[in-house]
Amino acid sequence: MSNEEEIQQQLIRQFPATEGKFRIQRARRIWVEVPADMLLQFIQYAKDELKFIEFCIITGLDEGENLGVLYHVAQSYTGIMLNIKISVPKTNPVVPTITHLFPAADLPEREIEDLFGAKVDGLAPGRRYPLPDNWPQDEHPLLKDWKPKATAASTEAQNG
Repeated sequence: MSNEEEIQQQLIRQFPATEGKFRIQRARRIWVEVPADMLLQFIQYAKDELKFIEFCIITGLDEGENLGVLYHVAQSYTGIMLNIKISVPKTNPVVPTITHLFPAADLPEREIEDLFGAKVDGLAPGRRYPLPDNWPQDEHPLLKDWKPKATAASTEAQNG
């Protein structure tokens, strides 16, 4: 049994709801979809028990009716990357912060808020990122249905 398969089996034993939700894409790449309400427990276990201690990045996905959020963490001694996906409805896109587990998640979580409009519950107050502070709050440019609203300045420039 490969290291990836052993990790998968250990996670399924601990989190039975993930059975059938894994994909070992290739050596050192494990993908799993977990229920959003299980995310914190799942990441905590992966970090503490399986030594996925390297935070890599968070990726947002516009999936139509849902927002997908992928958390990429790695084992430094094996190079195995665990890609943990949750989906939340666009009507209430709330995800928990993982900054208490991985402080480096702060900026990627701000990106998810700014670019996709998700609310990261528990994220400490701070500056927006990567959009400027004066960017309209309800404009999220990585949503597939996003259309920029014309500003007075751009309308004047177009009308010459």
